[in-house]
Amino acid sequence: MTQAAFLNPTRVSVPAQTGTKAGTRFLVLDSWRGICALLVALFHFPTSSMISQSAFIGSSYLFVDFFFVLSGFVIASSYGNRLNEPDDVARFALVRLGRIYPLHFVMLLAFAAFETLRLVLPQLNGTGPAPFTGGFDIQSFFANLFLVQDLGFENQLTWNAPSWSISAELFAYLLFAAAVFVAGARAWVWFVAAVVTAPLFLLAFSTHHMDVSFDFGFIRCLYGFSLGALLAWFQHDSIAEARQALAGGGARLAWTVAEIVMIAVIVVFVSLAGNSDVGIAAPFVFALALYLFAHEGGWVSAMLRTPAMLMLGALSYSIYMVHIFVQARMINVAGLIQRKFGLGLVGDIWVRDHDAIGFGASSPWVGFVAIVVMLVATVSISWFTWRFVEMLGMTWSRRLAKRI
Repeated sequence: MTQAAFLNPTRVSVPAQTGTKAGTRFLVLDSWRGICALLVALFHFPTSSMISQSAFIGSSYLFVDFFFVLSGFVIASSYGNRLNEPDDVARFALVRLGRIYPLHFVMLLAFAAFETLRLVLPQLNGTGPAPFTGGFDIQSFFANLFLVQDLGFENQLTWNAPSWSISAELFAYLLFAAAVFVAGARAWVWFVAAVVTAPLFLLAFSTHHMDVSFDFGFIRCLYGFSLGALLAWFQHDSIAEARQALAGGGARLAWTVAEIVMIAVIVVFVSLAGNSDVGIAAPFVFALALYLFAHEGGWVSAMLRTPAMLMLGALSYSIYMVHIFVQARMINVAGLIQRKFGLGLVGDIWVRDHDAIGFGASSPWVGFVAIVVMLVATVSISWFTWRFVEMLGMTWSRRLAKRI
């Protein structure tokens, strides 16, 4: 999940101009965040369809690293010279916590409510473990409540599984603030150290290549976050200047070709590298893509600036945080319907070399329809959580931060 790693997405319309270098908003990167969130959701959804079985979707867990790189880029662009006093650090921490925690808390309560419901209605259990056991035990609940589930307290993914990345990113925020506050203009040295040592650590100790979460997820997050911060540290102003030049009319065709080639590179890389140590290079591939699309120079970028795509970017954090709950409840409901009417909706399927309970055991077309339903349901619910949880949380935290 995502995945976590999201900037305030309140602006969903295209402004008349991009503004000054200090106030530049990278709208196309917001849209990319939404696309990546959907790809992570597809990765987690077990079906027998060709989409789920494809090598690209099978390795789309790597798009969580896009979130990390983008988060580092955005945070360093916004706060690289604004953390000079202890009060600045306190405000930063409070605003970032208000950005990620309210929705995390709401989804944790949603999972806890369903576990409680399973106690009351045993028919919901199916063949799964008993309520409040396994990855849904009380001890893990408190680790998730305090967002420390990615700091060595757990030996498996627990509760809302994608929230491991939110835990990792929160502490990446704090380390970033500490580095900038202490080292100032020399903070980039610490980011370089993380970018050099983190991939070497993963190569040496990870048994699942880049697919680490509860175990080495913080190292993975720090790697991508630091790389994004370095890109902002040394390239933010040059990107902003280039954007202003492109706004006056430039070689759109050349930029469009570069964007299309970059997309092809990402598809090929993710498809081929996700199941090998080569995947550990993913943050560098995504940093290159981020650098290119931050210029917003081609027609692909123009498409990504449309209101629908910007809204998808605005919903990205909610998509990332709610999709597992939506998918699990879809399987629960389909199982009940299947037992009642004998329909072949869900069952044991083989997904990317693993056994799973998912859609399409009787026909891949069932899996395809389930994907469409899942995406529509996830995006629809995400709009409500974005509007009534994320927005309220951001408003509250910013008002509180102003009092410091």
